[in-house]
Amino acid sequence: MGTPSRTPVFLTALVVALLQVMGSFGAADRQPDRRSLDALAIVLLLVGPAALAVRDRWPLVAVALSMAAADVYVGLGYPYGPIFLSPIVALFLAIQAGHRRATWALAAAGYAGLMVAYALDPRSDQSNAVLHFALVAGWLIVVLVVSELVRARREQAAARAQAARDERERRLGEQRLGLAQELHDVLAHNISLINVQASVALHLMDEQPAQARDSLTNIKAASSDALHELRAALDVLRRGEEAPLTPAPSLADLGSLVEGVRASGLDVRLEEEGRPGALPAAVELAAYRIVQEALTNVTRHAHAHAVTVRVGYDDGVTVEVDDDGVGVGDGAVEPGNGISGMRERAAALGGTFRAGPRPGGGFGVVARLPVDAP
Repeated sequence: MGTPSRTPVFLTALVVALLQVMGSFGAADRQPDRRSLDALAIVLLLVGPAALAVRDRWPLVAVALSMAAADVYVGLGYPYGPIFLSPIVALFLAIQAGHRRATWALAAAGYAGLMVAYALDPRSDQSNAVLHFALVAGWLIVVLVVSELVRARREQAAARAQAARDERERRLGEQRLGLAQELHDVLAHNISLINVQASVALHLMDEQPAQARDSLTNIKAASSDALHELRAALDVLRRGEEAPLTPAPSLADLGSLVEGVRASGLDVRLEEEGRPGALPAAVELAAYRIVQEALTNVTRHAHAHAVTVRVGYDDGVTVEVDDDGVGVGDGAVEPGNGISGMRERAAALGGTFRAGPRPGGGFGVVARLPVDAP
């Protein structure tokens, strides 16, 4: 990372120097009773701008030097004018840099020094000293308060920008987690089917080549689905919101899901109870993925012969997947995958999930998802 350019700092100091020197000569023409500008006056007029040239490194030094030069300038009786521009700029920038208490303390010290300088000035009008001090105090407070307000606005804007960045990061993290869960469910399901079909094809290759051809056809279809899902997921990772949207699976696609598993040799029955109404897309996707993952677990672990998938519609959606296999204990799959993943999907929608051995043998999965899911 390169060093920030100091050009704006020098330009600011140069502009202030020109304004103070030129403005002071103009003010001197209208104040004949004040001391004429000489070499010392010009040096004092340039001390403040010179201090502003190092304000990015030593902001408090800039405040102290510019206020001290202004106090000495007034105490020596030089004409009133833009000599106070340097302290104003230094005070403002020091507060923006975060040196709030020290800046207020230096402002108070500079004000006290101005009172002393005014009292020592042989050309000052002591009869109007109180009014003069009140005006200077008022302007000083205005400068400090405005500086604080600007700093507060900048901090609020920075906080809002940071909150927006944090929110984008949070959404991106959630998107990646959801994408990882989707990839796990889809790839695990299709690869499990490919594994089963490949085993069948190898077994039947010599004795029943016609049936082996069917298994190879099913492998081709499952691998095509897996590649399609993988390409869509990688497209989302590469292009983000610009990636083309693909329709998410829903309960209407359960028939195709069941047919794919049935082609592996497993006897799968699909039963639906009630009439489905309009369901939130999140509920449809979660119900579909829970059934898909349950069937994947049956294919991989249960050694079952028959599976029944039931979908019930009332004031929510209830999905049940029962098999006659040996079962798979809750927690046999790594956290975040398998049974844990199904439980997380249901919990994310405010639903309930239960998985475990059935009284009559086999293993059962039951998930209930409310339609008014958050």
